[in-house]
Amino acid sequence: MSICTSDPKSFVVDDSVSMNHSIHASTVSTVKRLIDIFGAIIGLMVTAVVAIPVAIANKIDNPGPIFYSQIRCGLNGKPFRMWKFRSMIVGADKLKHLVKNEAKGHIFKCMHDPRITRVGKFLRRTSLDEFPQFWNVLIGDMSLVGTRPPTLDEVSQYEPHHWQRLRVKPGITGVWQANGRSSINDFETIVNMDIDYQRKWSIIYDLSLIVKTVWVVFKKSGAY
Repeated sequence: MSICTSDPKSFVVDDSVSMNHSIHASTVSTVKRLIDIFGAIIGLMVTAVVAIPVAIANKIDNPGPIFYSQIRCGLNGKPFRMWKFRSMIVGADKLKHLVKNEAKGHIFKCMHDPRITRVGKFLRRTSLDEFPQFWNVLIGDMSLVGTRPPTLDEVSQYEPHHWQRLRVKPGITGVWQANGRSSINDFETIVNMDIDYQRKWSIIYDLSLIVKTVWVVFKKSGAY
């Protein structure tokens, strides 16, 4: 089993973690990959257009880098660097311990996180902060649809059954994002939804989740 580490180029093998090593059909689907590439190209075009106003707004509101990156765990626990538009103050990661976690289980959520900037709140409500992840999709670290990519500290606390959710590539969207977004705060619920996605997976199902996500984002429901 590949365990995510802080070094995106390395793996740690731990035989004490049990997981079904069978290859999930979505990870070898040529059609899914082609859809990912096409969607990523369109998404990156939109990203290029919105990057300038986002950079200007961030410069006025909270000067610092326009992009934010973090090492996340992907397919089978493989580490990769995920990109987003910065929505928090510079150095927010170092202040995480000061913010109360309102979620249950191995996931972090806070409805009124004081680290989020004014521009960041808008980016999150509209999901514009996620757009740089289309680069991760293009290079193959992520998919348009999959599981939420967990952080290193989350994975370090995983129990064996939690690893099942990492049998597919992480996605910009997925079942739980399309059915409540940030309003779902129980990690075990997310795990069950991710595993259910794997059972139900098909190209048509992926496309339906993309359409549903667009509708949810348009209504700005469940986002903070």
